[in-house]
Amino acid sequence: MTQTPLQNTTAVPPVAKKVPFAREHHGDVFVDNYEWLREKESPEVVEHLKAENAYQESVTAHQEPLREAIFQEIKGRTQETDLSVPGRKDGWWYYTRSVEGKEYGIQCRVQARDSGDPVADWTPPAVEPGVNLPGEEILLDGNAEAEGRPFFSVGGTAVTVDGNLYAYAVDNSGEERFKVRFKDLRSGELLPDVIENAFYGLAFSPDGTRLFYTVVDDSWRPYQVKAHVLGAPVEQDEVLYQEDDPAMWLGFELSSDRRHLVLSIGCSEFSETRLLRFDDYDAGLSTVISRDEHLLYEAEPFLLEGRETILLTHNKEAINSMVSLADPAELAKPLGEQQWRTVVEHSDDVRVNGAGVTATHLVVSVRQDTIERVQVIPLAGLGTPGQAPPVEPAFEEELYTAGVSGSDYEAPVIRMGYTSYFTPSRVYDFVLPTTEQPQGELLLRKESPVLGGYSAADYVATREWAVADDGTRVPLSVLRHASLRQDSTAAGLVYGYGSYEVSMDPGFGVARLSLLDRGIVMVIAHIRGGGELGRHWYEDGKKLNKKNTFTDFVAATDWLASSGWVAPGRIAAMGGSAGGLLMGAVANLAPEKYAAVVAQVPFVDALTTILDPELPLSALEWEEWGNPITDPEAYAYMKSYTPYENIRSVAYPKIAAVTSFNDTRVLYVEPAKWVQALRAVTTGAEPVVMKIEMDGGHGGASGRYVQWRERAWDYAFVADSLDATELLPGAGLK
Repeated sequence: MTQTPLQNTTAVPPVAKKVPFAREHHGDVFVDNYEWLREKESPEVVEHLKAENAYQESVTAHQEPLREAIFQEIKGRTQETDLSVPGRKDGWWYYTRSVEGKEYGIQCRVQARDSGDPVADWTPPAVEPGVNLPGEEILLDGNAEAEGRPFFSVGGTAVTVDGNLYAYAVDNSGEERFKVRFKDLRSGELLPDVIENAFYGLAFSPDGTRLFYTVVDDSWRPYQVKAHVLGAPVEQDEVLYQEDDPAMWLGFELSSDRRHLVLSIGCSEFSETRLLRFDDYDAGLSTVISRDEHLLYEAEPFLLEGRETILLTHNKEAINSMVSLADPAELAKPLGEQQWRTVVEHSDDVRVNGAGVTATHLVVSVRQDTIERVQVIPLAGLGTPGQAPPVEPAFEEELYTAGVSGSDYEAPVIRMGYTSYFTPSRVYDFVLPTTEQPQGELLLRKESPVLGGYSAADYVATREWAVADDGTRVPLSVLRHASLRQDSTAAGLVYGYGSYEVSMDPGFGVARLSLLDRGIVMVIAHIRGGGELGRHWYEDGKKLNKKNTFTDFVAATDWLASSGWVAPGRIAAMGGSAGGLLMGAVANLAPEKYAAVVAQVPFVDALTTILDPELPLSALEWEEWGNPITDPEAYAYMKSYTPYENIRSVAYPKIAAVTSFNDTRVLYVEPAKWVQALRAVTTGAEPVVMKIEMDGGHGGASGRYVQWRERAWDYAFVADSLDATELLPGAGLK
C-alpha cells in the first residue's frame, strides 16, 4: 500500500527490556516479555512511558501546525460562552453556563414561578449567554473547583426536594473515585460531611435526611449502595445492599414518583431489581424477580389508577424485549404462574430499550431500522383492550437520534434531545398528548449554535450496506463533503466499536467537520456486537461470535475501497476502548488494507486482563467475551484473536495508540505492551507510536480545550497519514 512517510525517520523508539513471564491456562503457555510494564509505581516504568511520549512527539512534530489548525477550527465553530436549556426540578430551573476561556461548566439555578398554566409553567426562562438572570444562584463553578488540580470531573449532583441542600461528587485524578461534599444553598456554606471514594450517582431521600451513593470494590466494580445520614459520622453510613457476585454490576435511582429507591443489579445477560419503599424504610429491600430466573429486565414501581403496579421492560420470551405490567401480588408466585399484562408487544424488527412513566403517560424508547426513537402512551387504559395507540414525535431526516433527556413525574412535557450527523444538537420539549391535542406538540427550545459559517448543506450523509463474508448485510453511515467527486481519489476513515450492545447513533460532531473539509470520507460501521439492529445483532458479535465484529469492519473497509469515492491505498481506521480491541484485531487480520490505525484507550491485551479477576472490571467482562478461566473453549477462542497475542510478521501500517496513565477501565499497560510487540515483529518501516496522557482517565484529560487538542491530535495523525492535510476549495471556517 502506498503510504505517506512521516517526516522524522531518525527518531529511535524506546525499547523496553524483556522480562519473560509465563502465563499458563488450560495447558497453553504464553510467554509475555512486557508484563513488567504493569508496575505503575515503578520509576523505570514511568520513565519508559515518558520516553514513549518523547518518541511520539518527535515522530509527529511536523503535524503540529495541522493540529493547531484543527484545534482552531473546532474552537472557531464553538460558541464558547453558552448555556444549556434550563430544566425544571421542583421549584427551580437548573442549567449550566460555559464561558469563553474557561475549561469547565458553571452550574446555576433560578427560582421557578407557577401561574396555573401547566405548559407555561414548564416553559424554560429565556437565558442569554453571558447575562445573569435576576436571582441566579451558582451551585458549582467547575473552574474554581479545578483550580490547581491536574484533573477535574463531576460524578454526580443532587438537590433535596426543598431545594436547600446540594451534594456533588468530584474526581481530581481521573481514577473515577469521587469525593462528595455538601453545600447549604441558603448560606452558601459547605457542611462538614465529606464522603471519600464514592462512585458515580447521588440521590437524596425525599425527606432530605439521607444521601444514597455507591462504592466500588478493589476491581472498580460498584458493589455497595450506602446511605449517609446528614450530620452523622461517615464511618456509620448504612450499607443498604452489597453485591458479592464479581460478575454483577450495581446501581440505583429513585423511581419516577420518588416513592421508591430502585436498585439495579445485573450483567449483559440477566438482572435483578430490588425496591425500597420510603414510606416503609425499615422494611428493607424486596426483590422483584430473582436473578435465578435469568431474565434481563428493568422494573419501575408506580401507581396506575391508584393501584400499586410494576412496569417491566423484559426479555421473557422476547429477545428484543417488550413492556408488561404486573401486580405486586403476582410477583410472589412462581414465574411460570404469574399473569402479566402486555403493553408493548415483542417484535423481531423493533428493539425496546427502556420504559418509564410520568403522572399521565408511559414513555418508551425503541430502536427500529437502526434509529432510536421515542413513543408515548396514555396511562389511562394501559394494559387493557382500551389502551391508546402510541404517539411518536415526528422528525424529517432519515438518519437521526431522538431520546428522552429528562422528565419530571408531574410535568406536562418531556425533555427530548435530537441530533443527526449534520444537525447540531437540539433540545425539544414534547407536550404530552391530550384529548385536545392528540398528537402532542414538539417545541424547539434550542439548537446548539455552530459558528464559522457552518451550513448543513455543505455535507452529505447516506445509509449504505456492506456484505460480510457470511452474507450478512452490515449498515454503514457514510459522511462526506458535498463538493467531493466520486472519482476514486479521496481519502477515507472507517470508525467502529461493536461491543456491549452499544449503538453508534447519528450525532453531530464539530471536530469531524475538519476531516470532511479535507476531503476525507468517513464511514461509521454499525458492526455486529453493537445494538443497531436489535438483540440478535449484539449476540452475533459477542462471546464465540466475536470475530464477526472484526470481519464486519473489514467488509466495511472493502465497501469503501470499492465505492468509487476513495483510493484504496488511502484508508485509515479508528476506534476506542473495545473499539481499540477492534483496531488491534483488524490490524492483525488485514494490515494491508489500512494506511494508518488510531487505537484510543485500546483493549488490546484482552485475554490477560479477563484472566485476572482482581484487575479492574475483569469479572464483569465474562458475559461479554466468555470466561476463559473456567471455559477452555472461551480461552482458545479469545487466544485466537486478542491483538497482543496475534501479532505476526507482516508490514503493519502507521499505528497510534492513545491512552491515559490513570485509566481504570483499560489500563495503560495494554497499549504499552502492544506497541513494543508490534515494533519487534513488524516487517515494515511505518512508525508505531504511543501517546499517553499522564493525568487523564478513560476519557482522556478533563478540560474542554484540552479535549479539543486531544481530538485534533488524533485527526491530524489520520489526515497526515492519508496525505489529506489541505482543505477542499471553499471548505473550512468562513
